[in-house]
Amino acid sequence: MVDVVAAPQQAKADASLRTLAAISTAHWVSHFHFMVPPMLFPFLKEQLGVDYLELGFALTVFAVISALTQAPMGYLADHIGARKVLLMGLTLGGLALIMLGLHLSYSWLIASAVLLGLANSVYHPADYAILSAHMDDARMGRAFSIHTFAGFFGGAVAPAIVAALVATIGGYGALIVAGAVGPLVALLLVIVGIPDASAADRKVDGVRAPQQSIITPAIIVLTIFFMLLSLSNAGIGNFGVVALMSGYGASFSTANLALTAFLGASAIGVLAGGLLADRTRRHGQVAAACFAVNAAIVFVIATINLPSLLLMAAMATAGFLGGVIAPSRDMLVRNAAPPGAAGRAFGIVTTGFYLGGIVSPLLFGWIMDQNWPQWVFGASVVFMILTVLLALVTDHSPQAGSEEPDARLMHPRASSPAVDSIARELMMRQQDSTGMRRHGR
Repeated sequence: MVDVVAAPQQAKADASLRTLAAISTAHWVSHFHFMVPPMLFPFLKEQLGVDYLELGFALTVFAVISALTQAPMGYLADHIGARKVLLMGLTLGGLALIMLGLHLSYSWLIASAVLLGLANSVYHPADYAILSAHMDDARMGRAFSIHTFAGFFGGAVAPAIVAALVATIGGYGALIVAGAVGPLVALLLVIVGIPDASAADRKVDGVRAPQQSIITPAIIVLTIFFMLLSLSNAGIGNFGVVALMSGYGASFSTANLALTAFLGASAIGVLAGGLLADRTRRHGQVAAACFAVNAAIVFVIATINLPSLLLMAAMATAGFLGGVIAPSRDMLVRNAAPPGAAGRAFGIVTTGFYLGGIVSPLLFGWIMDQNWPQWVFGASVVFMILTVLLALVTDHSPQAGSEEPDARLMHPRASSPAVDSIARELMMRQQDSTGMRRHGR
């Protein structure tokens, strides 16, 4: 008897693990793909005869398209199904790089950036919609952390993979092979049979839940929260090396090791954050506490010229704490999303992340042009403090009012006779008042 009961549970666990592995692989591809063009900038500059400003414009195009299409992709994922949208994104991103390798020109580079941005906007809405619908609630934080870690890992290994491809088959071949990864992983997901997620998930026991607006105060606050998170980390990630070298006298190797410690510890922190997210419901307070400590550490880096070992330790600690909040961040969005609207919710809030990605290069580039390298870290501290305040707001927003209707929706037969009696009385009073208004009384 025990074996009969355990078999379906084991099958469900195996299916969840297979889904998580497949979705995480897709997320790996997304981060790998948008790192391929920057890694090939020396090759593209030589072949196209353009300067770095023109190459940088391609990255700006990518970021703008990603920002503009996140929310529409979320709506599309909820409408036609997240699985179809994810498969289209993998294929489109791969074809963009393949076509650039086959027809290398500056116009194709910009077109490729547009297509890559469009493909990139698919992953967060589709991935999180599928994970939210099919992962065990008790392990949701860990599922989100593994998914995020896979993306970090894709970006981390991209330089080595692209360098190896260029050394063996040249720049053209590197574009084609890197692009082919997308359709191949899409085929893998079809073979594995990843489940779908859409607005149809709003049906419970055959009853369709009432439509709720996705543009809620919580979603708006979380969109700003994502933007502040992006601004908090972008300055250190993109300009940390040059700031440490010009403002603190760090050597090139020391500055790069410090940034490597920051990024590597971030990936480890994501996995630790998944365990923490599954053990608490106060995700906003977790994010606030981690970023408050983070702000203090970065403030020390900004104001004190630390010895090399202490600098690396401080950067690693800051990176770790920044990674820890990622699963809690995602849980906040999932909890704020109406039933069947996870794709739209993640699409909208991720727009904030890419808005930060558009603003941050201009802001921190301007700071460096003013010869204020300390303010690369100082401005990050300011954004971290704002992030802490906003994270606390998310935990102090009223939860009971929103959770109780959801609970009744998921269990429509759970109401008691007393509750039914009160409901009938309220309906009768409403009908009586309506009748009085109709008769002019």
